[in-house]
Amino acid sequence: MGSMGKVASAYDNALMESFFGSMQIELLDRRQWVSRAELGQAIFEWIEGFYNPTRRHSALGYRSPIEFESLHKQLEKAA
Repeated sequence: MGSMGKVASAYDNALMESFFGSMQIELLDRRQWVSRAELGQAIFEWIEGFYNPTRRHSALGYRSPIEFESLHKQLEKAA
């Protein structure tokens, strides 16, 4: 499947490039992997156990998704 963006758009893959760059620095480059299965498990654990729930994201004001969600639940209760 081809890209859905404009031809020669510098921002077409920016989000995925950022994600894979973070994964490369924070996980992949930190050690040697014995097998593909070990690497696959490590990637799964990094995404589901760290990147998605607890890693701080600039788009969320440098809060983790868990912190961001908690803050908004508190604001909804106060309103």
